[in-house]
Amino acid sequence: MAYSRLVVDRQDVGGWLDGPAAHRAEATDYWPGKDLRMPREGTGSIARFGRRLAAVAVDWFLCELVAVVLFHVRIPAQGAASFMPLGLFLVENLLLVSTVGSTVGHRLVGLRVGALGQPSLSPVQVVVRSVLLCLFIPAVVWDKNQRGLHDRVAGTVIVRT
Repeated sequence: MAYSRLVVDRQDVGGWLDGPAAHRAEATDYWPGKDLRMPREGTGSIARFGRRLAAVAVDWFLCELVAVVLFHVRIPAQGAASFMPLGLFLVENLLLVSTVGSTVGHRLVGLRVGALGQPSLSPVQVVVRSVLLCLFIPAVVWDKNQRGLHDRVAGTVIVRT
């Protein structure tokens, strides 16, 4: 039985991995927020994942701290007390985003929440965004502009300041 040797050229694999040439050219000219007429980087550009993750980590830590210090919730909490940090997170987002446009975490990492096509956020946008953010799943489902489903539904966007 004779075996033939299969030779795979790097260009064959590279072409398959990189996709068609037209797609490669289009991909180099695209950045998150381009469809929304936002700059590629700097002030007013779409906030990237690292900053958003840092902001939510700071906010969650502060909510846990308030729950422990003010409401004497033990960590890890059980039963209804386990929802105390989440409730505080919701209140923080509702109050701070509606008044100053950012949470404590957003402010620390240089972000703010803005409305698309409007000068300021409406109360409905803030409520919808905050409630969906607390459901978690909408916050981790993103579009090509790196906006979470909660931001898409509410018509908001997180931008760098």
